Amino acid sequence: MQGFPLLSALIWFPIVGALLIFLVGGDKQPNRARWLAIMISLICLALCLPLWQNFDIGTTQYQFLEEHAWFPFLHINYDLGVDGFAMPLIVLTCLLTPLVVISAWEVITTRVAHYMAAFLIMQGLMCGVFSALDGILFYVFWEAMLVPMFLIIGIWGGPNRIYATIKFFLYTFLGSVFLLVSLIYLHLQAQGLGLENSFAISTFQQLPLSLTAQKWILAAFLLAFAVKIPMVPVHTWLPDAHVEAPTGGSVVLAAILLKMGAYGFLRFILPIVPDASREWQLFIIAASLVAVVYIGLIAIVQKDMKKLIAYSSIAHMGFVTLGIFIAFSLINLDSPQIAAMGIQGAYVQMISHGFISGALFLCVGVLYDRVHSRDIAAYGGVVNTMPVFASFFVLFALANAGLPGTSGFVGEFFVILSAFQANPWYAFFGSLTLILGASYTLWMIKRVVFGDIANSHVAALKDVGFREISFLAILAFLVLLFGIWPAPLVDITQTSVNGLLEHIGKPKY
Repeated sequence: MQGFPLLSALIWFPIVGALLIFLVGGDKQPNRARWLAIMISLICLALCLPLWQNFDIGTTQYQFLEEHAWFPFLHINYDLGVDGFAMPLIVLTCLLTPLVVISAWEVITTRVAHYMAAFLIMQGLMCGVFSALDGILFYVFWEAMLVPMFLIIGIWGGPNRIYATIKFFLYTFLGSVFLLVSLIYLHLQAQGLGLENSFAISTFQQLPLSLTAQKWILAAFLLAFAVKIPMVPVHTWLPDAHVEAPTGGSVVLAAILLKMGAYGFLRFILPIVPDASREWQLFIIAASLVAVVYIGLIAIVQKDMKKLIAYSSIAHMGFVTLGIFIAFSLINLDSPQIAAMGIQGAYVQMISHGFISGALFLCVGVLYDRVHSRDIAAYGGVVNTMPVFASFFVLFALANAGLPGTSGFVGEFFVILSAFQANPWYAFFGSLTLILGASYTLWMIKRVVFGDIANSHVAALKDVGFREISFLAILAFLVLLFGIWPAPLVDITQTSVNGLLEHIGKPKY
């Protein structure tokens, strides 16, 4: 693979493949569109194998570099590369897309070619976000990604899809405008110092910035990335988007799009404005703990399964931001190894949440396809008619609650251990996510899965077939694999985490 533009292939091959589906498949040939989509997504997944195998875990340098002039008169370049933070997220993106295609195989019957093409385009753009090393290139991918998700919710969503779509777009787009303003300001600062590649993210990370400037930049970055995570109080768009989105849209939204906000924290906020981040750490830690506790309590009273899982996602992403920002307290306490464990725990939680939340939304989709209801009260005793499905659903629910032996436990355990070293109260409130997570998740499982058959709809249910077992089994395997053996993720991120901690430990003014 030496010399092969692997990252460009991961970005543009699915986008070109989507155009091919329009030309060859079209809505008059839905099966052709489905088969083309699965083949293209599997080829992209195969391209991730050399990305994973040839990745050097011993260096902090970006790898698989591609450098081309794009707008040289503006110093904007088409620069791509990955490190330990970006590479696993690209693999996760390429892994989930074929599962989404399979899950929609028999469910989506209108505009099939458009549906499949939208997900392939979104896959390419998401890979672009994770591999972009130029600030403007990152911003282009970041904003372009909104378009296919806007269409997925707006065309194939539920009855209130227009409201949910507009709310989703306005929240995320308006927040991102401040990201663009910050990138332009950083570019002008780099130009004033005579630095080359003045839009490069690595250049931004090396800029000397006053504390006041850092605080303004941090505020702008937070507006962009906190909305995407989403953090309290800019989280209200997410439940509406999840409830109205089709199953595949909910899977990608929870498993990938939310992680982009946390990725922005690791790529932009911590290395570019570390001093302001240290000043604001208590505010962000407080917001994270509010998400863990308050949103967890809101999840308990939900009657809609999708809305419950959506609020669960907000609570779990609060755990991610907690793990990232307690690093500053631990560095002040001269505990860099514990700080590294906190960030690694946050990262493992990001990947694990991608598997678990995606699996839970797929499980809800399986039930919705049969009964056409997401209300918990519409079910009861599902285990009696769908024992295989119930086994998967219970496994993913236990993983969501942080059961030891599943991937949901590992990241939370790392973060709680680190938080205890920083401040025992952080650990106390953070650990409530285990109690609250078990409360709302198992309470939902009790009412949906167990007990006597509640009604005639449940009595008529048929268990999952080969197609549905295939995508649920893959996710179950990954949830158990990384729960028992998290070393691959920890090893890949170790060097990047150490490099980040070394960078943020030095004042920039």
